[in-house]
Amino acid sequence: KALAADRGMLFTYARPQPVAYWMKNTLIPLDTIFIAPDGRVLSIARNAQPHSETPIASGGRVLGVLELSGGRAAQLGLLPGDRVLHRIFPKG
Repeated sequence: KALAADRGMLFTYARPQPVAYWMKNTLIPLDTIFIAPDGRVLSIARNAQPHSETPIASGGRVLGVLELSGGRAAQLGLLPGDRVLHRIFPKG
């Protein structure tokens, strides 16, 4: 029902792959950040609509997907090409 501004959900994959998400059972708008294998933001679906069954495609191979509260990516100034730091992504 809610997601605090300083919280998110990180989904990781064993190997890089194209993915698609939907919002069917989601109650709040979310920003979905698709993260390439090198840790760079590949694409961002901003303010995805709750309950939508429309697939949101990554636009390429990803190793992780970060979901934040809707509008949070803009508040942080997050853009494609930015680097995400987490142990699953290489440093550098």
